[in-house]
Amino acid sequence: MNDEFSGQTRTEIEAAAFRRLVSHLQTHTEVQNIDLMNLAGFCRNCLSKWMRAEAEDRGVPLTDAEAREHIYGMPYDVWKDKYQQGPKQPHGGDHNG
Repeated sequence: MNDEFSGQTRTEIEAAAFRRLVSHLQTHTEVQNIDLMNLAGFCRNCLSKWMRAEAEDRGVPLTDAEAREHIYGMPYDVWKDKYQQGPKQPHGGDHNG
């Protein structure tokens, strides 16, 4: 791998890519979590749980609700009321990713 893509630079690039992914998912509310699960094996809730777990590993307090709000761009219940289509679908994903 390229030496320029290592250490702090790699962390910054990965963080920027993650922020773009989150922004993309916040913008494309027509994409339902069940669609993400079926196609990619993860959803917005998985991302929020991974974020909370990483914060916990670093001793940073972050609740599930706070992590979800970061990923959804609003409180989860507000997002569900505005954008979730159809009944809640069973979740078959592995939040431990």
